Amino acid sequence: TISALGGYATAAMTALTVQNTQGVKAVEYMTPRLVEDQAEAVLQDMDVAAVKIGMTGTADIVHAIAAVLRRHPGIPVVMDPVMVSTSRHALMLDETAAALRHELLPLCTLCTPNLHEASVLLGEEVRTPAQMMDAARRLNRAHGCAFLIKGGHLEGTDRMVDVLYDGTVLQTYAAPRVDTRNLHGTGCTLSSAIATLLARDKDLGRAIAQAKEYITRAIQAAKDWHLGHGENGPLWHFA
Repeated sequence: TISALGGYATAAMTALTVQNTQGVKAVEYMTPRLVEDQAEAVLQDMDVAAVKIGMTGTADIVHAIAAVLRRHPGIPVVMDPVMVSTSRHALMLDETAAALRHELLPLCTLCTPNLHEASVLLGEEVRTPAQMMDAARRLNRAHGCAFLIKGGHLEGTDRMVDVLYDGTVLQTYAAPRVDTRNLHGTGCTLSSAIATLLARDKDLGRAIAQAKEYITRAIQAAKDWHLGHGENGPLWHFA
């Protein structure tokens, strides 16, 4: 995603997953020290213009990431709070959500939960557009960063609606739902696109709008693919 949008990506790995289009088979977490050292190695060498955080896994890894961010303030941070895979495999331990809420979210510029993740962060169900708007406001007040609640799992609609609240303005982004089974990694793709575009242009709303256009093209380009034997095929990131 980052390369497709003209950025240069570096990474600090938090976990190794065993997965394919049929689902996640196993997860092995890195040690917190290794995660911290990876991130420091990049930040001490590169002129980092934005940070994207995805799967964290354990509370100790959250602590390590937060420690790094506190030593390098002023960089836009986009967090995709990866809790469950597309195939419904749990990717975050229970105690990790609490650490994420109290330690990591206050250091972020934007958090991009889906409906399930927003429900976990809020402590109550988020299922409708009205609840998404309310959740975005309440989560922003609680944690201080902007929230983009993703509505890809909304039922009974042919439109995908995401809701952004940045502490001042409530904004919605709508796109037609694409009939496809190839949606693996959509949340990771969107958050990576936002971070890349935010690095180039510090306007959050514009970065989100352009990232939404990009992911819609990526989904449409791969909608008829038949890769693998599972129900969760990939996007095409170079559409």
